[in-house]
Amino acid sequence: MEFKLKAEFIELDNLLKMLNFVVSGAEAKQKIQAGLVKVNNEVELRVRRKLRSKDCVEFDSQKVGIL
Repeated sequence: MEFKLKAEFIELDNLLKMLNFVVSGAEAKQKIQAGLVKVNNEVELRVRRKLRSKDCVEFDSQKVGIL
């Protein structure tokens, strides 16, 4: 799956919400802090991690490439 940026970056929690992987910011925060999200093949614990073009996010067997 691919996600096209409309700005310079998108924060990790907002990406999870936009793609409907979670229903709320609170749920996104829980999933991220539980170590269930990877960015560029590494577990990411920062809720507000800025994602830029060429980053890759993995969550719940879904992979998203940021364009």
